[in-house]
Parts: sequence; structure tokens; C-alpha cells
Amino acid sequence: MVEHDQSKAREIIDALVDGGWTDVTVIASAEALERTLGQQDPDIILIDLANPDRDTLEHLGLVSNARGRPVAMFVDRTDEGMTQAAISAGLSAYVVDGLQKNRIKPVLETAIARFKMVAKMQSELDAAKQALSDRKTIDRAKGLLMRARKISEDEAYTLLRKTAMDQGRKVIDVATALVTAADLLQ
Repeated sequence: MVEHDQSKAREIIDALVDGGWTDVTVIASAEALERTLGQQDPDIILIDLANPDRDTLEHLGLVSNARGRPVAMFVDRTDEGMTQAAISAGLSAYVVDGLQKNRIKPVLETAIARFKMVAKMQSELDAAKQALSDRKTIDRAKGLLMRARKISEDEAYTLLRKTAMDQGRKVIDVATALVTAADLLQ
């Protein structure tokens, strides 16, 4: 948790403990966040800033690895540009009108749920991109086999699949090796 005011930090810790979060580290400034993260790997980061600027938001997003863990930020005021900067920085929650003890638990729970949802969507997107890339490689390998052996697309895929099974490898691995070898021969 990033909070410079000691009495407010104590209040936040109490709210966190009440919410079930008992292992809490408090740092007094956003500047100390990078150093602290080098020593610890927290599950979630809570930041309380009165008036952040865009540079601070971007820096905190990068330093906290906001795309790798939930980060909730409480601010006193904002504008549309700051809200957009917070979203771009990858913050899981950007709460305006300051930090209030009774809002900490629901905001953190929401931040965690939102983070998990975004992480799942990113994982699915990455898997879809990989599947498309694999499909392109397999299609290219089939094309190479079709030209070299004068066989149909189905026969080329069957040959790739049989070779993969015979070698105990995945079809994509055999296709990648074939494409790589063909590139080397050109």
C-alpha cells in the first residue's frame, strides 16, 4: 500500500485486516514503490494519491506491473484525461473522491475480479493469436509439401500428422521445422 499519511495508513490497514488481508506492507511514497517491489511480490497494490498527474499514473502503472497484478488507486479528483491515463496504465480500479475505509474491501474485491477478467481475456486473445500463427505455419508447410511431392492438401496434412506421430512431436513443431528448413534452402 502506498500512503504517506501514517494515521490514514493505520486506518487503511484496519480496513484491510477487516477485509481479510493481513499481510500488508505500507510505503510512504510512490517513489519507493519500485524499490519495494524489487524486494517483495505483492498480490495487489493499493495507492492513495491526492492529485496524481499523467506521468505519475504511467510511472506507477509500469513500476507496479499493473498488467501483472491488480492495482487499485484512490484519488481525490480527476478529469477525463487522467481517467484515460489510468486505464491506459492498466489500473484495475481508479476510484475518485478519495479513499474511505468502508469502500476499501468492495473496491479491492472489484479490482481483483476485474483484473482476473482482463487477464483471462488477454490469455484467450494470446491463445487465439498463437492458434492463428500455428495455422499459418501449418498451411505454409502443407503448401511446401504439396509443391515438392505433387500431393493434395489432405495428403500433405496427413503426411505432417504421421511424421509428428512417428517422431512423438506436435504437428506445429514438424511444420515449423519444415518451414525453417525450406527458408534455409532458399
